Amino acid sequence: MDTPMYTRPTGAEEGTLSRRDRVYALMREEVLSGRVTPHTRLGEVRLAERFGVSRTPVREALARLHSDGLVERRDNGFYVAVPNLAELRDLYELRVALELRGIARAIEDRAIRHDPRILVAELERWEKLSADPPEPDPSFVLLDEEFHAALSRASGNGALTESLISVNQRIRRVRMYDFLTEDRITSTISEHLQIVEHLRADELDAAYRALHEHVGASMEVVLERAQRALVQMALHSDLY
Repeated sequence: MDTPMYTRPTGAEEGTLSRRDRVYALMREEVLSGRVTPHTRLGEVRLAERFGVSRTPVREALARLHSDGLVERRDNGFYVAVPNLAELRDLYELRVALELRGIARAIEDRAIRHDPRILVAELERWEKLSADPPEPDPSFVLLDEEFHAALSRASGNGALTESLISVNQRIRRVRMYDFLTEDRITSTISEHLQIVEHLRADELDAAYRALHEHVGASMEVVLERAQRALVQMALHSDLY
């Protein structure tokens, strides 16, 4: 499932990157896309051959990914990092706070309005998905992330949106296994539409409650979802 937010740089855009930055961007996409399983060692030689570069930019890219918290160093090399339940609890809590803050700031300051163009675009997009729901697939998480990023962007605070995107990327590897059933797909679509409709009607309190319920009304729910997702990830680690 290809989405604009996560496509790799190509053509002129790629040409503006140094070799070091290009390798980092490509490796980061590999990690965030889920194509590399947590069981696959990120070997410098193999990656250098794959990208047609020396081991130096690969080594530097791995160091940057390690600094980003996206890979971890084990005894025999680097692997994709998978948050444990304690880390997931903290990240999900941060996600909830960032999600709700976009609407809360509009409740607190009535001069703030969500961008109607973004809301209309999201409404049309999810109405089409509602009419023809996709099959359950882990990559649906990318569409879900795009919705929440758009919702945040519509609230007008770019820093909130950047932080939300960063958090969602870190928990994507676990969240992607929350979209393996038809009912999960359809309920997500329905809830997205409900949130957008409340915002378009300027029903901010209702939108806040709907979004709060959507992303997890309590830490117990968040942990339950995270634990279930971790189990799913273990069962389906060969999907990518």
